[in-house]
Amino acid sequence: MKYLTFSWQSALALILCVVALFSLPLLTEAAPAPFSSQTTTLVILLVAAAAILSLTALPLLYSATVLLLASFDAAWLLLSGIAGNEGLATRSFFLLIAACWLLAWRSVSLLSEVRPVSNTGKSFLRLLIPAIFGAWILILWEAATRAGGIPFVILPPPSSIGLRIVNSLPILGEDVRQTIFKAVLFGYVVGCASGFIVAILADRVAFLRRGLLPIGNMVSALPIIGVAPIMVMWFGFDWPSKAAVVIIMTFFPMLVNTVAGLSASGAMERDLMRTYASDYWQTLLKLRLPAAMPFIFNALKINSTLALIGAIVAEFFGTPIVGMGFRISTEIGRMNVDMVWAEIAVAAVAGSVFYGVVALAERAVTFWHPSIRGG
Repeated sequence: MKYLTFSWQSALALILCVVALFSLPLLTEAAPAPFSSQTTTLVILLVAAAAILSLTALPLLYSATVLLLASFDAAWLLLSGIAGNEGLATRSFFLLIAACWLLAWRSVSLLSEVRPVSNTGKSFLRLLIPAIFGAWILILWEAATRAGGIPFVILPPPSSIGLRIVNSLPILGEDVRQTIFKAVLFGYVVGCASGFIVAILADRVAFLRRGLLPIGNMVSALPIIGVAPIMVMWFGFDWPSKAAVVIIMTFFPMLVNTVAGLSASGAMERDLMRTYASDYWQTLLKLRLPAAMPFIFNALKINSTLALIGAIVAEFFGTPIVGMGFRISTEIGRMNVDMVWAEIAVAAVAGSVFYGVVALAERAVTFWHPSIRGG
């Protein structure tokens, strides 16, 4: 029976832990609040014990859970101790953070090998792995900024950004309402819908297809910073001018993708519809549009990010005293970098949710497609 298994992440984490042990203390002598000997011992024991345990032939899920808990607990102890001692970390601190990261890496590798039986388990695992990955990006960011003593105005730690978000929820809520729920959603719906309708017309009329597509390629290359001031002059400083920018940015990706999708059905399928005496609209609704759905949803997903970017950038060129773009441009001038990062974080979350909703709709509509069935 095999009692041991090799993992280079665990072996390297154990080596780093040993080197850190001989490089103590974790902070320089000038630190106002040094780590206690109990905390230092606990961190080293957590990392070493988890690394040794992962080298044994334990069940995947058990070993992954132990590594995950040990790495997060040790990292939490290290980050809690570095607060108030910014820029005073020694080599031992960085070695232990790297060892925790390697254990988390090994945990994710083991979790990716787990094959749940139920669909709930598969969905949970599909969400857990990227969540762990994202959490460790924040942990390494926090450790690098605080332990390395990076100036706040250059890169604030995630904890400061999170605190700013909590303390600025009313302001962020108003900015989200102005930018996303007014400009982005309205422009996204109008731009995508008009692009889809014009694509149907272009498919029906060869003159439009040959004339619009080259213009679409040209207009899609227009810079936002050139279009946004013109839209502000035409439609004013409020959200309609930002919605106009979003409409321009989302119209042509939907047009080009839909036209390409309408040509995706095979010649044999179209010939079969003709043998059934189907007219143009029957063929369009029952064959060509279903075949074009992957292309259409590809445009919808692309536009979900373009719309948010377009609205935020457009707000740099004139807006009422509210909006995500207005807040970013104003606060960066005041050197309130944490507020700028708070707006960026909220925009990233909103864009991810928007993209996720479109992706879920795609799975529901194009469940028959090989890419969906394979996932």
